[in-house]
Parts: sequence; structure tokens; C-alpha cells
Amino acid sequence: MTFAELQLAPELIAALDKQQIDRPTPIQSAALPVLSAGRDAYLHAETGTGKTLAYLLPIFGSLDTKQLATQSVIVAPTHELAIQIHRQCGELAQNAGWPVRSLLLIGGTSTERQIEKLKKKPHLVVGSPGRIAELLARGKLKGQHVRSIVINEADRLLSEESLLAVRAIIQAAPRTRQLIFASATLEQQSTAIAREWAPELLMLQAGAAAVNEDIEHLYLVCEERDKPDELRKLLHALAPERAIVFVHRNDVAEKIALKLAHHKIHAADLNAALDKEDRKRAMDGFRKAEIQVLIASDIAARGLDIKGVTHIFNFDVPTSSQAYLHRVGRTGRAGAKGIAVSLMTEIEARLVRRYEEELSIELQWVRMREGKMQRRERTATDGR
Repeated sequence: MTFAELQLAPELIAALDKQQIDRPTPIQSAALPVLSAGRDAYLHAETGTGKTLAYLLPIFGSLDTKQLATQSVIVAPTHELAIQIHRQCGELAQNAGWPVRSLLLIGGTSTERQIEKLKKKPHLVVGSPGRIAELLARGKLKGQHVRSIVINEADRLLSEESLLAVRAIIQAAPRTRQLIFASATLEQQSTAIAREWAPELLMLQAGAAAVNEDIEHLYLVCEERDKPDELRKLLHALAPERAIVFVHRNDVAEKIALKLAHHKIHAADLNAALDKEDRKRAMDGFRKAEIQVLIASDIAARGLDIKGVTHIFNFDVPTSSQAYLHRVGRTGRAGAKGIAVSLMTEIEARLVRRYEEELSIELQWVRMREGKMQRRERTATDGR
């Protein structure tokens, strides 16, 4: 289907055209009619399939820009994801020529400054659950005119850590509000809570093949202590334009960043221990290609949609195939080719079979020799 067939406003279609988006993705085709009708829904689709626009487009279509009141609230688990969604709101409004005002509400910034901006009555707010719930409790953010609430990365926001804040946000809105949940994964706990809040919840699931066919999957076997050097050699040999290196722990990310910097590789550490300004500086530098390598944990990188990522490196490999899928899905977007390389110890190499069987992909064994990456045939026991 086309956006016109989905009855999207011509101004929004023109705005998408400026972003070089001319056809809806499967989740957008499924979501637009349902959400435009005001139904509660859970959008389940893989990373990179357009879930953000799937709910933003119908929200924009329902906003009354003449009404000086907050009509939609979008909740995200991380500051980076909230900033990304807020940026998309601004770009969509500007390109459509619509006077839609959005406001970013996240921690680590001046609460009083946000309160001042709330006096201008933004049509929608995007932010973290803690800050939004705080401003609602203080009466600075008014919930009585809210028509829709989006719980982005619902599997995470409906966990114990954020559940109370999310519940408070929903309770502050009228009972007639629309609830929209979005996530790349489905978990029994989060879906049960969503159904409790929205008994007539519609489950919308769509997506392409489990793993993008434009991604090449490679793995290199080495000792744990040799991983930093092997990563450095791979970065020099492959010369990625933009690469994300995934690690499990913040201290590992910091050590890798320092080691790469020593070898003249421009890298930034994006982890929860850094303050907001450091994280913003790292993201801006990466988007502008001033920084070649971004080092992040799964939590730090959750939900980020960065254009032009050419390579993914798993310094610490995930034990679940689903986690592998989320990571590698950040490359090979919009028809571009991508490469995912996993650094594995001999014990970790047993995960190769799991990835291949559960994701229907093939991982090729590689090694470094004289500064070049070589592909080689696997033996019967490799990765087995």
C-alpha cells in the first residue's frame, strides 16, 4: 500500500518524501488504520522497521494544533531514544509545515527550565518516565487533555524499575485515552500488563525476515585477553565509516575506548556512567562521522536509530539469538550492506550453531593475518 491509500494527510506525505520515505513499511501499513481509528494497540516489529513513524504519523494526524494543551505523551526508556523521537517530531512538523510543538522532558537537565517551557502548552511531550511522572505529580504537566500515550520499548518500561512511573502517567490521563505500546520483543509480563490497562488491545505484528539479508555475519575466535588487539586490527583492516562495538560492562567500554584512542582510532564510549553532555557529544560526533567507533552496552544503545552504520562488532557476544538480532539490526539499513563481526573465545564459539539455527543465518569464520582479514573454511568442529 501507499501512504495515500492509507489516507495519510498530503502534508505528511510530502514531509516523508523530504526524508526520502515513499512507501510504508509493513508495521506502518498495519498500524496507521488502527491507530488513526483511536484503537489501543501493541506494535511488535524488529529493530529498524519504522515503529516510531508508525505511531507518530497517526498521532500527528489527530492533533488539534489550535488547542493550547498537551494532547500526546511519548515515553522512552533512555535519554538518547527520547532525544531521537523528539528530533523526529520536529523534523516531521517542519517538513509538513504544521505548527506542532513538541517538548523534550528528560532528567539531567533543568526541571525549572522545562516547567517554563510547559507554560507554552506543547501539543506533545517526549521524555523519560521519571521526569514526566514528576512533572505530572507537581501539576506542571497537565494530563486532562491527553488523547494518546505511547510506551516505547514496552518490554523494558513495563519492568519493575519503571512500572510505577508509567502507571502514574497513564492514570493522569482521561480513561478515554489511547494507549500505544511498541517494542521489538514480546515478553509475557509486559503484554499481560498492557492487556490489563487496555482490555481491547490489538496486537499488530509485522516485519521482514528475521535478519536482514544485506548483513554479512562473521566471527573470529581468540583468547579473551586478545580481544582488544583483535578488535583494533579488524578496525584498521575493515576501515568502517561508522561502527558500533557492543560490550556487556561499562568499565570494559572505557578501557576499549582508551586503547583505540592510543592507536589513533576515533572512538567514543556511550555508557550509563557518563553524564548527559558526554553522551550527547558522543552521539553528535558519531552521527557527523567525526567519531568512527561508538562503544556501547545493549542498554546504552537501546532503540537508537543511527543512519550509515556500516559495521557491528560484538566484543562481548550475547548468549541469546534475540539479543544478537537486535545488535546486528543496526547495520544494513535502507538497502545498504552491513557487516557484523563477533569476537569469540573457543567456548563462546559454541553460540555460532545457536545463532545459525535459530536465526536461519550463516556465520563465516575469519582470522587476522599480516594486518588483513582472511576468510577460511570451517572444520567440522568449528563453532560446534
